[in-house]
Amino acid sequence: MSNIVPLTAAEAAAEYFPEMQVWHTMLAAGTHQELHWVKFEPGSSYPLHSHPYEQTSVVIQGHMRLTVGDEVREVGPGDMWFAPSSVSHGGEILGEKPVIFIDVYSPPSGGHDGDVTYY
Repeated sequence: MSNIVPLTAAEAAAEYFPEMQVWHTMLAAGTHQELHWVKFEPGSSYPLHSHPYEQTSVVIQGHMRLTVGDEVREVGPGDMWFAPSSVSHGGEILGEKPVIFIDVYSPPSGGHDGDVTYY
């Protein structure tokens, strides 16, 4: 058995936030949108929150119970969701694998975490 652990470029550039057990990196930023890579560790949660920009996300790996507004459903690889501006969203990480997803923010957040409201 090999001890080699594959590492993507996004993972190599990611910053770890231990209070949320999440890895995050901004992949690209333009005038009208931003692209983010996010990885939540097993057993963690994606805190319920909202922000003034729209968010479209696609799951790359893992499973989670996602809440967007009043709707709750389980999502996994290939599933997408949309969170309109100022609508609460978040979820619970399910299973033994990390959850990795790509987020697109529009308009760009500009890295302004102060615009995020946690519930």
